[in-house]
Amino acid sequence: MTEEGDTLAKVRGLRVGVATDEKEETGVSVVLFPQTGRGAVEVRGGAPGTYHTDGLGLRGAMGRIHALFFSGGSLYGLDAARGIRRLVLDVGGGTPLWGARTPLVSISGAVIFDLPRNRELAVDYEELGYRAALAASAKPVPSGRVGAGRGARVGKLNGSKLAMQGGQGSSARKIPGGYSVGALAILNAVGNVIDPSSGKILAGARASRGKGWATKADLLRRWSHLKELERARGTVLVLVATDAPATRWDLNRMARAGNDAVARCVSPAHMASDGDISFAVTTNRDVPLWPRGEEAPYPGALADLLGFAAEEAVIEAIVRAVARSAPDPR
Repeated sequence: MTEEGDTLAKVRGLRVGVATDEKEETGVSVVLFPQTGRGAVEVRGGAPGTYHTDGLGLRGAMGRIHALFFSGGSLYGLDAARGIRRLVLDVGGGTPLWGARTPLVSISGAVIFDLPRNRELAVDYEELGYRAALAASAKPVPSGRVGAGRGARVGKLNGSKLAMQGGQGSSARKIPGGYSVGALAILNAVGNVIDPSSGKILAGARASRGKGWATKADLLRRWSHLKELERARGTVLVLVATDAPATRWDLNRMARAGNDAVARCVSPAHMASDGDISFAVTTNRDVPLWPRGEEAPYPGALADLLGFAAEEAVIEAIVRAVARSAPDPR
């Protein structure tokens, strides 16, 4: 494990902010890229809730991004983009466009389902987005039940009453050349959360009698009887970022590594009802080279290096997200 202060904020050229609605148990987490970042995205969940992801795809012409957000509130949480855009324009940000009155502000994001079941939603996500962007700084990113992770839950396949708290987690790694790779994860998973290094379940679906964990085998045996399945909506949102130079092809591989980390830590993951998604961004505008300046040892070596560091950072971010959850129910 790295130091507690080694979070996404270690990556140069970005700032991170969170806003939490304690009463409604929801929130927004925002990453700002003041000089714009080059980005990519990979969606593996079958039911994503996203905002402006097509521009980051390999078919997009620009691939540039000013801000990225994760939010609670399901589709209502997409309103956070309006507040973030307002903040960026208030401070004179955005990319000037010839002939246009308002600069371009490219924002991407994704949401989790944390809506209350028995009452109406009373949250202004536009205001939460603005507050999170206003609070953005280079300080270490908090982990736990904050920001978009405030209302997150994990282990929903055995029913909501036997699920546990999810949350937000962040981590970072150093790579050769003095660069960093950082991760931010919002954990709202249907499945159990596992520490890949030990195979131990850290949080998830508790057994029906409240002792021990419900394993995947247990859940499969009860699949046809689980009424909660119709309401089991889970999502793991991931951002991996670096200050190393990288092409969009490199970033696409890096985004895949973020989703690979989710598959290693969450079981089951990437379900038809999940909104699992991984973003990758570099804050460096330079032409990519092997970190020490010499020729890369083989084609794609930089993408492999970034992907390896990203996968490890995401795993640690996920572990940190549930570190303050309820203890092992043995």
